[in-house]
Amino acid sequence: MDRRGPKPRTEDWETLDWKRYQRNVFRLQRRIYRAARQGDWRRVHKLQRLLLRSWSARCLAVRRVSQENRGKRTAGVDGVKNLTPRQRLNLVKKLANLKEWHVAPIRRTYIPKPGTGEKRGLGIPVLADRACQALVKLALEPEWEAQFEPHSYGFRPGRSAHDAIEAIFNAICLKPKYVLDADIEKCFDRIHHQALLKKLRTIQPIEQRVRDWLKAGIVEKGEWLFPEEGTPQGGVLSPLLANIALHGLERAITGEQRRPRITVIRYADDFVVLCEDRNALEAAKERAETWLAGIGLRLKEAKTRITHTLEECEGSPGFDFLGFHVRQYRVGKYRTRTYRGKPGFKTLIRPAKEAVKRHTEKVNGIVHRHRIAPQSALITVLNPVIRGWANYHRTGVVKQTFNRLDWQMDERLMRWAAYRHPRKTRHWRRRRYWRQEGMRLVFSDGKKRLRGYAEVSIRRHVKVRGEKSPYDGDWMYWGARLRRDPRWPERVRWLLKRQEGRCGNCGLPLTTEDGMEVHHRDGDRRNNRPENLVLLHAHCHDQAHAGLYH
Repeated sequence: MDRRGPKPRTEDWETLDWKRYQRNVFRLQRRIYRAARQGDWRRVHKLQRLLLRSWSARCLAVRRVSQENRGKRTAGVDGVKNLTPRQRLNLVKKLANLKEWHVAPIRRTYIPKPGTGEKRGLGIPVLADRACQALVKLALEPEWEAQFEPHSYGFRPGRSAHDAIEAIFNAICLKPKYVLDADIEKCFDRIHHQALLKKLRTIQPIEQRVRDWLKAGIVEKGEWLFPEEGTPQGGVLSPLLANIALHGLERAITGEQRRPRITVIRYADDFVVLCEDRNALEAAKERAETWLAGIGLRLKEAKTRITHTLEECEGSPGFDFLGFHVRQYRVGKYRTRTYRGKPGFKTLIRPAKEAVKRHTEKVNGIVHRHRIAPQSALITVLNPVIRGWANYHRTGVVKQTFNRLDWQMDERLMRWAAYRHPRKTRHWRRRRYWRQEGMRLVFSDGKKRLRGYAEVSIRRHVKVRGEKSPYDGDWMYWGARLRRDPRWPERVRWLLKRQEGRCGNCGLPLTTEDGMEVHHRDGDRRNNRPENLVLLHAHCHDQAHAGLYH
């Protein structure tokens, strides 16, 4: 219906009816999701064709890659980093005919892997191909969200690493278990193309475009490469394609056995298998290797091991997963129930040593670079880094870790002060750069203060229900989850509660997929009074600064 409306003028890109466009697209996505849940694939494919031709969907796809995504300024082989309003509308019109779409080659670049000396290869498509992939993702994601396994948490809307950690806790809190801590070797680079396309089972326009993207040439240091396998990381569609390729792994590992119970928890290409019987776990590992071989993948032996959550097995108890260390400890018989006639156990989930080390190195680098900067500048840079890391790890038992990091930060800042004033005493430096707040000394210049790790309260995360998806339209459930999301700071969660989970500009529900920004009504970012703050979609925030705030 929206395709037959009047064509907008080129200068009207920012004033398009984005609210209506989002509603149109979500209505179609919800119908696709429901049809897929019912197994009505003919209706799914019909609705996907309708969405691909929709003016609303094409506009949203172009806006997402050119204005919203973090990598919007990253150029492909054509060197294009941004688009004018006229170019965006021309790209929207070009997306109307996917059958004649020509895929451009991919630019290969490398980024370092955190905590290792290795580098990860990224494939950056041109901006037009990214918009086309975003359009295809709008049509494909609801179909597969209706099919994905319940314990798959990576790169899915409404799910996070905290859900995977909580699923692990639920699986082991009553009984210690053996753990297969596994990692798939070069997952994105070795997925078999034919196996992926066979599993996709979609309409011809989408299948043809996906085939072209998989076979597109890669430009690396002036040379052309034509891959026979793998999905290049860096594209909008790559995470979804990887999840589709790995769909079925959980069912293949668990098999038909009910006893002993096997639990598989996967986050992208990292997964753990939990079972109380080691023999059953080793058999599950063999089934995993056999299934992965069918799509051209294999386990990475250096990062795959069998351990136990409580007792020693091929090393110390416990394992690291997604930046957390999961382990169980013996406790007295009066603190918890016994296990195999021995004193009971307690399950503790803490930040992993490698995660703490990487964060400490990052903070050290910030302090070192600001040795001669004003105190307020150092506080401004450090606060979001500390707050972000602490919010991510706040769901575990972290008070001891947070207190230790606060002590280390205090000593680090004292050395920073000693570098600036080498001839002054420690007591003088304390009086110069620290202020008394109640019973505590805080690093402050009188206007700004450094936030401590221990100031972040510990909150238990509630795992997402296995069969739920944002495409089911249950906004009460997803709004409540968003307000409890540990990744957001206190101010954002408070605004979500005040605004009942809706954008202060367009009134539509706020989601993590669209991105959220805190807007200052009077334009003064130093005025953080509650009545001056409103939470907006990222694109609504751009409109507000363009003078289009309603």
